[in-house]
Amino acid sequence: MSEKEMLQRNVEEFSRLQRYMKLSDKDSEAYREMHERYVELKVILTASGINLTELDRIKD
Repeated sequence: MSEKEMLQRNVEEFSRLQRYMKLSDKDSEAYREMHERYVELKVILTASGINLTELDRIKD
């Protein structure tokens, strides 16, 4: 898989994960697990030079 494909996959996962998080109760165990992945993806995308200003809807 090329770097471009990997970035695209991570951006898509980040966007999908945020949709699920918005549907979940912030006090739930599921939300906490999703939040961990959210932080991981945020770090990966930021380190890859992706500007998350428009993509980040959770802003935690």
